[in-house]
Amino acid sequence: QVLLVESGGGLAQAGGSLRLSCAVSGLTFNTYDMAWFRQAPGKEREFVAAIKWSGGSTYYADSVKGRFSISRDNAKNTVYLQMNSLKPEDTAVYHCAADRPPPGGGFTTTRWQYDYWGQGTQVTVSS
Repeated sequence: QVLLVESGGGLAQAGGSLRLSCAVSGLTFNTYDMAWFRQAPGKEREFVAAIKWSGGSTYYADSVKGRFSISRDNAKNTVYLQMNSLKPEDTAVYHCAADRPPPGGGFTTTRWQYDYWGQGTQVTVSS
């Protein structure tokens, strides 16, 4: 059974920071690309950031570039999302997701191509 369990969400003030974690079990972690998506109330789930299976390459949505940082520890089967300079518009449920690397290389940013998902963790940023 594949499990992705997010943690680290909570309430932060605008300009503050939070660090999300996603612990993964039930799959060979170091063969999967990992990503973070978020979903605000009444909105579609959107791509936030992704990291290759090796940890050697990352990709970000324009809305978070320069403020968020994705990383992974393959020894701990965990992926992280460091969120700095938070804004009220970052308020959402954040989900981690796992995907087999696409055959042509690069990153997958569309949610329906991801194989496995966590339940999510709520992030609320107050102004």
